[in-house]
Amino acid sequence: MAQTNKHWNESMPSHENIIYTCFGGLSNTGLTAGLASLEAVKELGLAKVSIGCLAGLSTKIPQVIGKTKTAKKVITVDGCPMECSKKVVEEAGFDIAKSIVLVRDIGMKKKALHKDIGKDLKPVMQYVSEEDIGKAKELIIKSVLGEK
Repeated sequence: MAQTNKHWNESMPSHENIIYTCFGGLSNTGLTAGLASLEAVKELGLAKVSIGCLAGLSTKIPQVIGKTKTAKKVITVDGCPMECSKKVVEEAGFDIAKSIVLVRDIGMKKKALHKDIGKDLKPVMQYVSEEDIGKAKELIIKSVLGEK
């Protein structure tokens, strides 16, 4: 589908807050960051928060830039210290209200999924922990709501 040349209309409804998440599907931390972000949106509702499009932000898609400009808060969620989502948001010129890094903030240990290829490759959900998803989701929700 070709991109339209429509410009963002500031009067269009938008989400109150936006989460930019590095889903980093090659590691357990990236998968956890993505799943926790989805769970937070599910719990808080789309009027309160949504997950932004990192690719759209980095390629300056007008609708993505517009929605980010109208958000009260931009929160980044990264699984590992590379902080890809934080870097993309900063490069696009936006201030970040809260930067969450799962290895730092909930003590996750990063495991690259490719290490098991050709050995004992498990179903993808066996690389993530419900406990870690829950901890990360609560941290995201607190950040959206402005709680410490």
